[in-house]
Amino acid sequence: MPDSWQQGLVMNKFEALRKQMVDCQLAARGLSDQAVLDAVNAVPREEFIPTELVEFAYRDSPLPIAASQTISQPYIVALMTAALELKPSDRVLEVGTGSGYAAAVLAEIADDVYTIERHKILADTARKRLGNLGFKNIQVLYGDGTLGWPEHAPFDGIIVAAGGPEVPETLKQQLAIGGRLVIPVGTTLQTQKLVRVRRISEDKYQEEDLGAVRFVPLIGAAGWEDEGAAKPSDGKVELTLPELIYQSSEHFARIDRVKLDSLLERIGE
Repeated sequence: MPDSWQQGLVMNKFEALRKQMVDCQLAARGLSDQAVLDAVNAVPREEFIPTELVEFAYRDSPLPIAASQTISQPYIVALMTAALELKPSDRVLEVGTGSGYAAAVLAEIADDVYTIERHKILADTARKRLGNLGFKNIQVLYGDGTLGWPEHAPFDGIIVAAGGPEVPETLKQQLAIGGRLVIPVGTTLQTQKLVRVRRISEDKYQEEDLGAVRFVPLIGAAGWEDEGAAKPSDGKVELTLPELIYQSSEHFARIDRVKLDSLLERIGE
């Protein structure tokens, strides 16, 4: 069977699973924003997860990625995106790039997406992946997302993919008048709620409770303190063992289709 035909069959399989996910996991559960449904249907989630988990790409569940992080379940990504009430001309800030999947969904709707990730390996991988997939309206920054990205503010929408003890004032200040900020807030994983903040005027905000959620902690200057993330005195970034393994390994989905050129180049003569 020709490789191109096999690849076509795989692509058709994922397209069918993606449409089924949109119909059964999103629309059937009350998500009616057609722009969001179309955006989720347009983004190949299988490209954003480890190859060994690709068969689970369209299950409605989070999946592990590098740096001990996760890619959120599709329903949560769609729910939070819908809560932003985006328009095609909007500029969006995402805190917590992760795999880059949610940024891709946002970029299918909004004009410009700026996304920040505190794990360098995730920021670098997401930047490369999004570029390979042809997204030209996404900028990825390695840094502390709780501080926002003031150079590109104000934002029409801000979405935070981790739970903080409160809504960071730094992010509220980077909202445009009329802008929306969606963030999980709570003192523990068990007491988090999804909050939407609207900026009504220069100093007035309106807050809505969108329901109970459970997210990883929001680490940063305006979030939770990460006791295990002390920076070395020389300013260099120290990678964890899983990050080092991920960075140094060769990734492939099938042994009969793996390209060994880069591996052989590293081995040498």
